[in-house]
Amino acid sequence: MTAKKARGPYRRYTRRQREAATADLARLGQEGAAAKHKVPASTLQSWARQQRPEPEQAIGGREAKTGAKRHVAKAYTPSQRAEILERVAKDGPSAAAAAFGVSRFAIHAWRKKLERAATGEGPSPTSGQAASDIEALRDQEIRDEWKKHPGLGPSQIRNQLRARCIKVSVSTARRVMEDAGYRPPKVERRKHDQRFEAVRPNHLWHLDFVQRYIHRATTFTLILIDDHSRYVVGHGVDEAERADMVLETFEEAVRRHGKPEMVMHDKGGAFWSWRGISRFTALLTELGIDQIVAEHKEWNGKVEVFNANLHKELFDVQRFFDVGEMKRRLAAHLHFYNHARTHHALGGLLVPADRYFGRAEEVLARIESGVPRDQTDALELRDRCLELFKVASKNGVPEIWLMGQRLLPPPG
Repeated sequence: MTAKKARGPYRRYTRRQREAATADLARLGQEGAAAKHKVPASTLQSWARQQRPEPEQAIGGREAKTGAKRHVAKAYTPSQRAEILERVAKDGPSAAAAAFGVSRFAIHAWRKKLERAATGEGPSPTSGQAASDIEALRDQEIRDEWKKHPGLGPSQIRNQLRARCIKVSVSTARRVMEDAGYRPPKVERRKHDQRFEAVRPNHLWHLDFVQRYIHRATTFTLILIDDHSRYVVGHGVDEAERADMVLETFEEAVRRHGKPEMVMHDKGGAFWSWRGISRFTALLTELGIDQIVAEHKEWNGKVEVFNANLHKELFDVQRFFDVGEMKRRLAAHLHFYNHARTHHALGGLLVPADRYFGRAEEVLARIESGVPRDQTDALELRDRCLELFKVASKNGVPEIWLMGQRLLPPPG
């Protein structure tokens, strides 16, 4: 074996040596200059790139992409347009463009719109609400939405307004809400990168209990949520975690929405038995449903997050006189959650019912076209049922649908 040659200390070059080496680069070439100054060719090439000036203009007089500033168009209010057009009538387009820093093309476009508006062919560019009035209306919409749903945060309020085709930013919503008395909650966030989602409705259901005290009465609320759509397929309230309530609520959800392929829950006594077989396990075996026991709370994370939001948006906001009122308001809140509350995991514009009933594309197309979500959606969806299996004919071609997904012919 040959011993490796020991590497000596790195050589340092002065600024004058670097300039001399790069000056000989064009005359002697890369290899010749490297041999003359005893510098590695890669180092010499790096020095040449560092001393190369940045191009200010490209071919044809256009600005180069490197270092070029992005031009952002300025928006003018109707009052500003009226002032500019008055200056145009007095001194001409060129003088007005130079005085206000506006393009002459914009001035000509405004004059044409003003001429058409005089003949009744369109709106006038100088008429409309002032910027302060528009901001006041926007802030009022934010305050009204937050007053209606005080448990929602700034990003959720933004999504609720986006579904109504009202565009606001999260920072604007947060500023207006904080001025109205909103205080952000202190939440400990833990990073995690292991995520999963069911591929279709009724593929996986999550089950979990939420405990809450109503005065001196203890209540346990059972939540059944669909993993794919985050749709709450069923719920029940009892004074303890009893298997009877679990069986009754689960059977009612199956009768209403069909049976799931799998269910996931924790090791609670109402779901799981450490000795023998629990009644819930026997029911799942009879129905042919796979049972998954969550070894960690992150496995059942979707329903855990829902339970935390239920506390924040309902239990921590409302005060209940008795358990009966709590049940009525819980049912109303779950109906709002399923049919009216936008969900971050669904893109911020869809509600759980949109994905569960297979109408996500229809709703997104309607919102993108500028038509806000109307109030009749929830009433229509409340009476709809999920078609588990469907055979249809479209243009003479048979189609087979299963769980809301087209099987034949395969979607192209």
